[in-house]
Amino acid sequence: MRLPLGSFCIVRGLLSQRPTANPQRRSLTAAVMRLVQFHRHGDAGGIRVGVEQGEGLGVVDLKAFDPSMPSTMRELLELGDKGLECAQRALASSQCVVERSDIQLLAPVWRPEKVVCVGMNYRDHCLEQNAVIPKEPIIFSKFPSAITGPYDDIVLPSESQEVDWEVELAFVIGRRGKHIKEEEALSHVAGFTVANDVSARDWQMKRNGKQWLLGKTFDSFCPLGPALVTTDAVKDPHKLGIRCLVNGETVQSSNTDQMIFKTAALVTWVSKFVTLIPGDVFLTGTPPGVGVFRKPPVFLKKGDVVECQIDQLGSIINKVV
Repeated sequence: MRLPLGSFCIVRGLLSQRPTANPQRRSLTAAVMRLVQFHRHGDAGGIRVGVEQGEGLGVVDLKAFDPSMPSTMRELLELGDKGLECAQRALASSQCVVERSDIQLLAPVWRPEKVVCVGMNYRDHCLEQNAVIPKEPIIFSKFPSAITGPYDDIVLPSESQEVDWEVELAFVIGRRGKHIKEEEALSHVAGFTVANDVSARDWQMKRNGKQWLLGKTFDSFCPLGPALVTTDAVKDPHKLGIRCLVNGETVQSSNTDQMIFKTAALVTWVSKFVTLIPGDVFLTGTPPGVGVFRKPPVFLKKGDVVECQIDQLGSIINKVV
């Protein structure tokens, strides 16, 4: 008798849970994977976690492979090594694969507890605006409701006439911690992804007492994705080409080696003030080329298409509506 694919995946997943004689303990980062969140077309409420077989290729449905696994990235990360080890087994199995044409990719993390942002964190961006290099990280935040998918629309709010782009390297926390030492900080990072810190400059720079929050946190102002690329899959997150294109024209082009405060330093600094938990998202700052500092300034309008690219991580493409 031939079992249907779904049944085979369940059986395969259950077998994979059997203990081995000498199980090898992996750290949180010792896995080379591209983790995604997705739903099948026609099932918008059915969020699943998957592992890409390669950038742009099919996705292994983790819950189909092992029914004990959760349906969201945040829950997967909360499992620590157990969750990532299961994802690695699922990828190696080449079973329970969903074709890309049958799914829609979502933001790799949904409803994190925190979205931590860093301002003025690229040397060339500081030079662009004749600003002093910060001596300590400038931290602000977005509300988690600003997060949207890697190919979802950016919605222009009627309250702003000065909406701008900011390509950013983002990382996601994978292990809980407070007062984290810098030499241990990367062990708390699950991986990296691409972000666009969309910004309403009028609200950021002119209104609301020049507090940044409102100008940064309109709905859809944090496109994220396409995948959470685990730390071991990125050779050096601080030597990556980073670009933003608007309507096919390159408006930002730099390298993450321009970052003033790098990943480990940011984890250490922020964890002095708050406890970091799995799923927390960090946006690490933007390079030069934003619209507000152009002469004359340039802002997004309906119909524009914004593409943010980072080497080894991929690209997100969002239409402005």
